[in-house]
Parts: sequence; structure tokens; C-alpha cells
Amino acid sequence: MVEQEVVVVPEAGIHARPISNIVKAAKGFSADVTVAKGEREASAKSSMRLMTLGAKQGDTVLVKADGEDEEAALAAVVEIISSEEE
Repeated sequence: MVEQEVVVVPEAGIHARPISNIVKAAKGFSADVTVAKGEREASAKSSMRLMTLGAKQGDTVLVKADGEDEEAALAAVVEIISSEEE
């Protein structure tokens, strides 16, 4: 398992388009990928679960990946969360 803390950069936070991009990226890997904010944790492969995190711009979240391609999966999701593009 690998994990990394990352600051949410998109102005809208983890919402709408960033969520769509996170889910699309995460589903491209066999590894289980989760995003956690505080006590809440959500699968990066579920848009509805990610919405429940309520992560806003400037919040710090913890991204975890576990599986065969965990390093690549972690990097892909972290890139989206830490990118200004929505």
C-alpha cells in the first residue's frame, strides 16, 4: 500500500468535473484507490462516495492505493487533485 497527502487545488474542490476525472483515472487501474478527508473515506472509483467527502480547495486529503499497479494509480489521482485544471 502506498499513500500520499495532497492539498486540493481545483477551485471547486473535489466536485463535478474533478470527480469525473478522478473516477475515470482510478477505474483505469486494478489497484483499490481511496481518498480520505478526516474520518471520511471514499473509493476513488465512486463519484457518489467522493462527493460525500466535501473536500474544498485548500483542504488536505489522503490518497491511498493498494494493489498491483498502486504506484501509478496513486500518481494519477494525486495529479488530478493537485492540478488547477478542472
